[in-house]
Amino acid sequence: MVGPFSRLSKEHIVAEPGFNRWKVPPASIAIHLCIGSVYAWSIFNPPLTRIHGVVTSASTDWALGQVVWVFTVAIVFLGLSAAVGGKWLEKVGPRMVGVTAACCWGGGFLLGSLGIVTHQLWLLYVGYGAIGGCGLGLGYVSPVSTLIRWFPDRRGMATGMAIMGFGGGAMIGAPLKEFLLGLYSRAPQSLGALADVTLTTQGGVRYASLGGRLREVVVDADTVYLVGTGSTGVAATFLTLGLLYFGVMLLAAFAYRVPAPGWKPAGWNPEANGTARKMITNNHVHIDRALFTPQFYLLWIVLCFNVTAGIGVLGVAKTMMTEIFGNRLPTIVDGAFAATFVMLISVFNMTGRFFWSSASDYLGRKNTYFIFFILGIVLYLSIPYCARQVSADPKVVWLVYFYAASMIIFTMYGGGFSTIPAYLADIFGTRYVGGIHGRLLTAWSTAGVLGPLAITSLRDRARLGAIHELAAQVDPAAFAAKFGAPLSQLELLVEKNTVTIANLLEIAPAGTVDPSSTLYNSTMYLMAGLLAVALVANALVRPVHEKHHMEEEESAAPAPAAAAPVAHPHPLPRPVWPGNQ
Repeated sequence: MVGPFSRLSKEHIVAEPGFNRWKVPPASIAIHLCIGSVYAWSIFNPPLTRIHGVVTSASTDWALGQVVWVFTVAIVFLGLSAAVGGKWLEKVGPRMVGVTAACCWGGGFLLGSLGIVTHQLWLLYVGYGAIGGCGLGLGYVSPVSTLIRWFPDRRGMATGMAIMGFGGGAMIGAPLKEFLLGLYSRAPQSLGALADVTLTTQGGVRYASLGGRLREVVVDADTVYLVGTGSTGVAATFLTLGLLYFGVMLLAAFAYRVPAPGWKPAGWNPEANGTARKMITNNHVHIDRALFTPQFYLLWIVLCFNVTAGIGVLGVAKTMMTEIFGNRLPTIVDGAFAATFVMLISVFNMTGRFFWSSASDYLGRKNTYFIFFILGIVLYLSIPYCARQVSADPKVVWLVYFYAASMIIFTMYGGGFSTIPAYLADIFGTRYVGGIHGRLLTAWSTAGVLGPLAITSLRDRARLGAIHELAAQVDPAAFAAKFGAPLSQLELLVEKNTVTIANLLEIAPAGTVDPSSTLYNSTMYLMAGLLAVALVANALVRPVHEKHHMEEEESAAPAPAAAAPVAHPHPLPRPVWPGNQ
């Protein structure tokens, strides 16, 4: 490659003899910490759904179902860009891909900020969702095959290091986002107590008369606020994060190095060290040929359903914690507690990525996934029971159990991501593992649709059912007095965010049970079922048939990306890629 981008190409970042391979993981982790902040998306849900109302949603604010899908679009484009970028990565190397990822991820935040300021949802989808999602996919695959080649003696540990930063992104991103939102937020104008302000309701929207004209207002904690007079700070937060992430990822991308052809760790011999196993091949399968094997699609199902079971919960983690426990243990579960819950999800997600992938070097990849699915089914089925118990008897012990079960689930969720590249290297060889991994990540794109779709649609169905049940119990006169409209306009009032479960409970008969804790029960049952399907798919995985293996000469030939490698002071007659000894 010639021109201004030549220093980014693969042939210019081949490590010199004696290069310390431990210098590469920090760059990988830095990039993944930046793009992994997508896991803290649920921090943005509340401010994005009340941009105009600020303290609560106004009639023109976006609904939760609309903003959750921004996260979904980002995950879809993550998988699609990884599928395309994986093969490109084998050609141009990780530095070029890492720099492109920095431009897309940082630029996506900046365009998303513009969409928030102008209240154009499509700009948020295009910016953060599509362009930012491409940054996610390219940044995600850029270190994987590189670290597998640097650490052929510990494939699971290598992929754990490459990917654990993604799981830990929310650990830094969640408190950072909370801090920036607090820094840039501004309270709306208060018109006084509800009892002192005359309000009218038209078309399900509440108004106050100011200067002879009606102005939309929202009511929170019996205080009336003027819509459009404050700020949640979310637009400025997007702008700040876009600039910050771009800078960090750009520096990290320039720290990437790739091993010279033929390099292997000193003294490493897979046969002598006892690392050769039935499910670990010494052959290679071409990236395009892998699509014709049943193993690719079985592992696609394994990844897709494991991710689906966790990704929908990730998108609404803060909301779920608040709805299940907020009204029952209000002195413990407040906004700060829910934000900490999101941060600890990131901690355990990151820990699980390194722990489980490293453990898979000893347990075997297939056995590791068996643990994920069997234990995961048990835990998902236990959460509805926990929700029912806390609703009937709000004790802290149920909060502790829910917390513990969630954290174990997310260690296995993260472990599934970090173990799958090593699983692919075992089954298909290391020659094209980066490209094959990229194509397998289309399973993540699919899960990015299935997970949020399942949890939002099932939750909305449960929420609407709960609202109608509560409305049937309240006094119609009390309803009309509180909302300024008759009970017959319930559907319209719900659509305009005027009626919610919380404010219906305020006028419900004494002893009425808050149904919020049951909103996610059907989702948990569905997730357990998906894990059962993945369990069967994992059991069916077998070594690839020899007819799909690359020929000896073809396998030994330099990859297209390395057609003109930098001269090495000690050339070998035959490149020895990890796993081809």
